[in-house]
Amino acid sequence: MRAGGEAAAVLKRLAAGRDERLTHVETVPPRLGQTCAWPRWVPDEVLGQLRDAGITAPWTHQIATAEAAYAGKHVVVATGTASGKSLGYLLPAFATLSIAQAASPHRRTASVLYLSPTKALAHDQLRAVSSYTVPGLRPTTLDGDSERTERDWARDHATYVLSNPDMLHRSVLPNHQRWARFLGCLQYVVVDECHHYRGVFGAHVAGVLRRLRRVCAQYGAHPVFVCASATVAEPASSGERLTGLPMVEVVEDGSPRGGVAFGLWEPPLTSLHGENGAPVRRSATAEVADLLTDLVVTGVRTVAFVRSRRGAESVAMTARENLAEVDPTLMDQVSAYRAGYLPEERRRLEGMLQSGELTGVAATNALELGIDIAGLDAVLLSGWPGTRASLWQQAGRAGRAGGDALALLIARDDPLDTYLVRHPSAIFGRPVEATVFNPENPYVLGPQLCAAAQEVPLTAADFEIFGRTTETVIAQLVRQGLLRERPHGWFWTRRERAVDAIDIRSAGGKTVQIVEDQTGRLLGTVDGGSAHSSVHEGAVYVHGGESYLVRSLDLDEHAAVVEPASPDYTTFARDVTEIGILATEETCTWGTAELSRGWVQVTSQVISYQRKLIATGDVLDEQPLDLPERTLRTKAVWWTVPDSVVESLGLADVPGAAHAAEHASIGLLPLFATCDRWDIGGVSTARHADTGRLTVFVYDGHPGGAGFAEHGYAAAREWLTATREAIAHCDCTEGCPSCVQSPKCGNQNNPLDKSGAVVLLTALLSSEA
Repeated sequence: MRAGGEAAAVLKRLAAGRDERLTHVETVPPRLGQTCAWPRWVPDEVLGQLRDAGITAPWTHQIATAEAAYAGKHVVVATGTASGKSLGYLLPAFATLSIAQAASPHRRTASVLYLSPTKALAHDQLRAVSSYTVPGLRPTTLDGDSERTERDWARDHATYVLSNPDMLHRSVLPNHQRWARFLGCLQYVVVDECHHYRGVFGAHVAGVLRRLRRVCAQYGAHPVFVCASATVAEPASSGERLTGLPMVEVVEDGSPRGGVAFGLWEPPLTSLHGENGAPVRRSATAEVADLLTDLVVTGVRTVAFVRSRRGAESVAMTARENLAEVDPTLMDQVSAYRAGYLPEERRRLEGMLQSGELTGVAATNALELGIDIAGLDAVLLSGWPGTRASLWQQAGRAGRAGGDALALLIARDDPLDTYLVRHPSAIFGRPVEATVFNPENPYVLGPQLCAAAQEVPLTAADFEIFGRTTETVIAQLVRQGLLRERPHGWFWTRRERAVDAIDIRSAGGKTVQIVEDQTGRLLGTVDGGSAHSSVHEGAVYVHGGESYLVRSLDLDEHAAVVEPASPDYTTFARDVTEIGILATEETCTWGTAELSRGWVQVTSQVISYQRKLIATGDVLDEQPLDLPERTLRTKAVWWTVPDSVVESLGLADVPGAAHAAEHASIGLLPLFATCDRWDIGGVSTARHADTGRLTVFVYDGHPGGAGFAEHGYAAAREWLTATREAIAHCDCTEGCPSCVQSPKCGNQNNPLDKSGAVVLLTALLSSEA
């Protein structure tokens, strides 16, 4: 769109006749760019290549990043989407490779390792890097799709390897002797989109990067780490927690930016009724399909971000059907884009979108992570993407050519989305979240130390690399017989590879293999703790963009058997839970109430699963399950209210009030702790055996915790205030999915007392001293 308010005019046209759905419009002003001179250390041949590529004057943040890295300082750059962060690490990398080539033309004396969260982003970066012919630059990708010959070439000849943390963990580090020449001359490690490494996954990636540092040191290399993110709070501390190294941060964005009109949109209530007669809103998926149709009809080039692959396909299909009724010639201007497509399919769609042959695309976050799509006018977000970081990263896909941009967040029917579209101050004018993960979680650190010991025996010098709990965890591993102490350190005791027992996307426990029926092909794994809820019999399992129905789950053999299927529904497991306090680490008093955090033991059992239609969210039915109990030792935050206060409130249903407050607080915690509601759980009771009071718990759903409970404790007042407001301001009368109902509840969302929850939370917050 052209600058000058055209995006706001488009938004006004979209809202015509449905003004009540547009709850807020935020205008983000345009920004001018700031350039600076090239550093003197950049070789002429590199400058020539950059100028030939059209880069005549770099932005200030690009040079600040490059100067820090070239000086040997570990650096994290956190500037906006499409701000050209890549030049900040490419410049020192190109200069170093060029100088090394000139000094030693016949052997490799410098190398660079680039790590991204997805293969698609690594391949996109490869295309960008390969467009340069810098002396000494020999780039290639290394991932699960690489052939044996490609891996051998990368190991023996490449100077710029683009890979991912999982490949580093499973292939490079366990075989580091074969990679000695590459690792021994490693100059830079680029960790792109570093804000994606959070929770248990982030803790495991932190362990992998520490293992990389110590293996490189064995070969005399101490590479500079460069972390990059479009949006991350406290960049230096986040980068330090991820790498274990002191970081310089670059946050002043010198790139130009067009203006943005950002709208918040709430779908209307329908005549349908859900569980316990609760009103149901029109699904965000259906609403986004209609909005995408309207934008395509008016020629506005748009990407719609949808959380699931099936959802993206559904939005694209519905929009095409809508267009067929309006103008059949427009049907082919809309397509889906998601992970699971072949690379050539994705490249074809990207080219069609850039050329204008495609006007609308429904995509998963495969298009979020830095892939260069220019010329978009508008972005639709089907539901809150999980963090402000992802929100701005997705919104930043529009307006990349410098013109006006339109962004629209369409709320899903859940407490967090409903709260946000009615409280715009929770989104705009606030910093993005800090990434939450704990590298010292013993359930993560233990397996990582085993893998490290297999690579190179551990010594006391590693205590500083892996953190303050390392010595304690090593002692525990020795008692378990996993490590053996010798005069020169601790050694791995087993014959098998330690990494085979670690799934860096899980908590490091036993994994369940997902095997396709008939072929016996291994599709993937899930950690044993989540198998009950994700691959139970009858579950819809999604892998590589394809849907499967789970035929059976054998917990003894740690295997689930699935078959290809394309059902029009999704599944949600439901469980019942009990909780006990093991240790209280911190407590503060709020008048007569108390807020605490610490260790808990959670005993849960998945008892059934619901089937819900993808298109509408309607519940089809609920099927029983017979699965064993599971025990989880983790971290939790909890609050208690004494009997005298509860009695004074005159609540008609005390358990229902506590239960409703618990559900809503789980729904709102992701706004403050950078997690998903499926990463956490909760328990409420009118009188808990360990406290003797009404108690509401919210706990991390991963062994040892992932840091979410600690963040909830630190932000308790703001978090619980938002919880109260989300309940109180919901349009329903008795409670609904937008406020106090939960799709995970094993008690069929009963009892729930919406008004009682508001009274209870009001009393809790008013009692804070």
